[in-house]
Amino acid sequence: MLMNLFSSRGWESWDLGCRPLIPELMPVLIGEDLLLEDGPGAPRPVVAVNRWLRELPVSGAAAPATWLAYGRIMKAWLEFLEARGVPVFAGREPLRAALSAYAEYRATGPLPRRFSAATWNQHVSVLASFYRWALAEGHAQAEPFSYRMARGVFAGGQVRVNRAIRRRPKPHVTIKYLEPDFTEMFLNALAGLSPDGAQDAVFRGRELARNACAGQLAVATGLRLQEFTYLLSYEVPPLPRTRTGAPVGFGVPSGVTKGRKFRTTWISYEALAAVHQYLELDRAVTVGGSAWAPPARWGPALRVSDADAEGGRIDGVRRRWENLVPAERRRLVAAGGGSCLVAVKAGGGPFTAWASVFERTSDRIRECYEPRFPHVNPHRTRHTFAMRTLEYLVSGYYRQTAALAAATGDGSTADAALALYLSKADPLLVLRDLLGHSSVLTTESYLRRLDTTRIYASAYQACQAGPDAGTAGRADAEREAAAEFAGEDDGGVA
Repeated sequence: MLMNLFSSRGWESWDLGCRPLIPELMPVLIGEDLLLEDGPGAPRPVVAVNRWLRELPVSGAAAPATWLAYGRIMKAWLEFLEARGVPVFAGREPLRAALSAYAEYRATGPLPRRFSAATWNQHVSVLASFYRWALAEGHAQAEPFSYRMARGVFAGGQVRVNRAIRRRPKPHVTIKYLEPDFTEMFLNALAGLSPDGAQDAVFRGRELARNACAGQLAVATGLRLQEFTYLLSYEVPPLPRTRTGAPVGFGVPSGVTKGRKFRTTWISYEALAAVHQYLELDRAVTVGGSAWAPPARWGPALRVSDADAEGGRIDGVRRRWENLVPAERRRLVAAGGGSCLVAVKAGGGPFTAWASVFERTSDRIRECYEPRFPHVNPHRTRHTFAMRTLEYLVSGYYRQTAALAAATGDGSTADAALALYLSKADPLLVLRDLLGHSSVLTTESYLRRLDTTRIYASAYQACQAGPDAGTAGRADAEREAAAEFAGEDDGGVA
């Protein structure tokens, strides 16, 4: 079985009347003989699989990375069935037997082919979704899965649980974040400083201001890797005229968010000031007069002029930044030269290798200062933001500082609105909005994995969202929370 990622480049030469209705980078599966049918009017099952994949963007999976993951899962399942001589849309009995063999193969088969419980459960979820669709569309007469009913404690009522799911240890025991002292150590190291904030006498790194800026941005906003990597310099909010202890609103454009959902998180005044310092000094020097242009394999350069916080002219046409996806953002060339992304490298081009920067920084801290320091991947900074923010919300720190800021004004400012919001909303609801979760149930599941017992035990004994806090069911919430940690390990990138 072969899998390709669709590209419409050059479609005019394909002898077609119009451009194909297939999303860019959509996985397309095809047999090794390059045939999609066994004869006239006899399409192969892979045709239905490809149709299901094409419908993912309108089935709640808007990200190309999700399409790729689903395509790989289906490819592995189709190859296994083909090797065992079982049709994709066979009857229930042969499909059940194939699923049983597949479970054994992935649990105790050849070492390179074995799955962890989390990976197996992801495959089960995707395959179950496919067969439900195939049943509804009339392609399949049966599915290989069995279900049991369980009581949804938070969602209420009965929920279906797939019996093929493997049991796993309590997830909170493996999810890590940085405690405040380690957070400070990490940010200092990114800036080329020793743990006490003094200049490191030995280390001589490059682009330290840029690295420190990205670290501050990630820890202070809870942005995902893609979100802070492809943020444009124009999208950084202005620095308030006076220093404030209340958080500053930080819009996250829909073009880079998971699921293309706009949200507003926040950032501390100090962290925002550090970002502006980098933009106005080090970054300005790097991009000023730069002749950088994107490589040809990325596509043509997108020239920007008349840029402001909302958008700018791209090749002469006014566009909003929020509509631009990462592949387009990295091709933007500013009017004064250089990339439009916040983080740039020598020469003015975009810098995106944050997983490597964070990993090398963690290694250096362990070797030189603190052997217990953990591996830090970009998503761990998001966990750190969640824990620190929850602690502030539970203790009332943000509410008090926002109320104080509102009291010093005329009562009609954004600070006054923020004070009202923080005084009325449950901490879980606030954190739900900041992290961009679809439901407070997801936030509750997410925090349970971060082991927040000490925060609640010390400062807040009854922090629990109301019944109308979210609309998603417990199963959907668990899947969304699990996605926060998918593919994450001590050295990996989520």
